[in-house]
Amino acid sequence: MKTQSNPPIPARQTGPRSADPPSGPAVRGLYLHVPFCFHKCHYCDFYSLVNDPSEDADKQRAFIDRLVGELEHQHGRYALEIETLFVGGGTPTLLEIGQWGRLLDVLHRLGLIDPRAQGVEFTVEANPETVNEDLMRKLVDGGVNRVSIGAQSFDTGLLKTLERWHDPRNVERAVKTCRDAGIGNLNLDLIFAVPGQSKAQLVHDLDRALALKPEHLSCYSLIFEPNTPLTQKRKMGLIHSVDETLEREMYEYVIERLTGEGYGHYEVSNFARPGRRCAHNMLYWTNANFLAVGPSGASHIDGRRWKNEAHLGRYLAGEGQPPVVDEEQLDPARSAGEQLMLRLRLIEGAPLAWLDSLLHAKDQRRRRIDDLVEIGMLERNATHLRLTRQGLFVADAVIAELL
Repeated sequence: MKTQSNPPIPARQTGPRSADPPSGPAVRGLYLHVPFCFHKCHYCDFYSLVNDPSEDADKQRAFIDRLVGELEHQHGRYALEIETLFVGGGTPTLLEIGQWGRLLDVLHRLGLIDPRAQGVEFTVEANPETVNEDLMRKLVDGGVNRVSIGAQSFDTGLLKTLERWHDPRNVERAVKTCRDAGIGNLNLDLIFAVPGQSKAQLVHDLDRALALKPEHLSCYSLIFEPNTPLTQKRKMGLIHSVDETLEREMYEYVIERLTGEGYGHYEVSNFARPGRRCAHNMLYWTNANFLAVGPSGASHIDGRRWKNEAHLGRYLAGEGQPPVVDEEQLDPARSAGEQLMLRLRLIEGAPLAWLDSLLHAKDQRRRRIDDLVEIGMLERNATHLRLTRQGLFVADAVIAELL
């Protein structure tokens, strides 16, 4: 819902930007959405399409052509001072090597990534079945220095429940391939509280994941997103959610096990070795400026948010700025609530000085914060307001109180 008029979108343009630097807002993060998958997992609500590279090479080529056109268009509108670049999906590693080469060449030509540069985090999401030596060499040579592998579980039965099609043994193979290619910063995604999962199975999953020595682990409690096949199965009584008490025990175990292994718990679902936090996601949680390209890509720049339409056909048919949906300029009250929501996902919480500058003296959220502190869901220390351990277990509900 729009709260006030939005800045006009400049006329579409194609081709590289002019020699004059853009006068628009500075953008530190860039996200590229690749919508292709070889199978649609039943829990996933991200925009993706089943794609067989051997049969749909023309579609991949057309997609990269269009993605490049959008990148060039946005490069002319914003000052892209990129510190983090994240390629997600879908399954980005399903792209043919030749298409990756074209994309990397354009990113270098536009000055968005330099393989010789230090300090730029360049992440690519990967399905373990699609990781191979040739692809990883191409990615590393092109500047990729972080890979996020969707393991989800090492139990074949749980993977079947999720309709996740990969052999757990290929996670270990994919990690070794990434390491051999020179990737020194690796994340594994895990899901717990899968229907039918026991705590012993969670222990086994963490044992297998930790044996691979990732620098980062994302451990998500399963969410039944609307309109996904998994949610429909639950409505039909074919599967059942994990008991809330068991889910809490699982989350507690994840926290204790990973922090005991030396991983810092820095966000509700994320754990990292020292210095290995995901810099790209930190942009999201601190409400910084980021730009997303590709169908369904969601951007935020100076309080203005918009999302590219989630439709590959209409995306490919256009040029420059793709069709936009859900565009809005947040008013101050809504902006304050969303910034607070994001900050409180971080374990360190929201800085008190920042909070005082964000909320005016009569903002009703100040009283609600006091109420949540009194009942033990939030706590203040010398510098921050943050979730308590009790508050962590119902984080979404606590944070929703402050929107």
